[in-house]
Amino acid sequence: MIIVPESAIGELVSLEDCVDAVEKVFVSMAERSAHNFPVVREAIGYADALFGFKSGFDREGLALGLKAGGFWPNNADKGLTNHQSTVFLFDPETGRCRAVVGGNLLTALRTAAASAVSIKHLARNDAKVLGMVGAGHQSSFQLRAAVQQRQFEKVVAWNYHPDMLPKLAAVAEELGIPFEAVNLDRLGAEADVIITITSSFQPILKASQIKPGTHLACMGTDTKGKQEVDVALVAAATLFTDEIAQAISIGECQHAIAQGMIAPIDIAEIGAVINGQKPGRTSPDEITLFDGTGVGLQDLAVAQAAVGLALARGTAVEFDF
Repeated sequence: MIIVPESAIGELVSLEDCVDAVEKVFVSMAERSAHNFPVVREAIGYADALFGFKSGFDREGLALGLKAGGFWPNNADKGLTNHQSTVFLFDPETGRCRAVVGGNLLTALRTAAASAVSIKHLARNDAKVLGMVGAGHQSSFQLRAAVQQRQFEKVVAWNYHPDMLPKLAAVAEELGIPFEAVNLDRLGAEADVIITITSSFQPILKASQIKPGTHLACMGTDTKGKQEVDVALVAAATLFTDEIAQAISIGECQHAIAQGMIAPIDIAEIGAVINGQKPGRTSPDEITLFDGTGVGLQDLAVAQAAVGLALARGTAVEFDF
């Protein structure tokens, strides 16, 4: 069995590696060669923690396994990140455990990779201004991944707690891109691409704030009840997602579905755009929205990439099990 510890991921796996892995698994999903299994997520009744599993199988990439982990809200007091996870990969030929991979950084990278894939395939080619809604831990990964997809000349950002924005500004400065904290009206008026990455349960952006031609990557809504944009904006946009079943149940689309403003048939899988089965953006004025709910196959894809890189570089730890 192969071990790729959490401490090795940062130097081993790049954002480019993750974008490539996620893009490929989205295509496998659209072509029905990959399937996510039902998600398990429960409060454990101890330490205020949530624990669960995301799992699946990609017959094309031969990634079989699960990510186990959850959210421990008191971990910051212990010097640990609140989100903790580990990926287990199994040999699809025999069922034996093939690898155990640290999943904390990989989760952040695969989430950023998903929004980057949506920008790559759905944003206007002439997009110049990136809007960031949210400035938490995940936002820096989102920013780094987004700037690899378009030649952004400026970043405008908003956060519920403005005192968190300087950390995101520092990342923009490192990347050599001007950064400005703005209100939501100005963000919507200026941004060609907007990434929302919050834990909000109330809509932040309104349809009236978004200009024609904008691409939105809504990455924070992954639980029933969460919401980052109003239903009018969802209904007005051309909709794409990682997995339709999750989008309508726990994703940004859940509220518009519940109010009868859209139907599942109105949502396209991003993988079907990547492989040419369905059109992506069809006009410069079209508003496109990617509902990134996060699926287990993304975790398996990036973990499989990590194992392959570790083996190629001779850094994998192997032992009999």
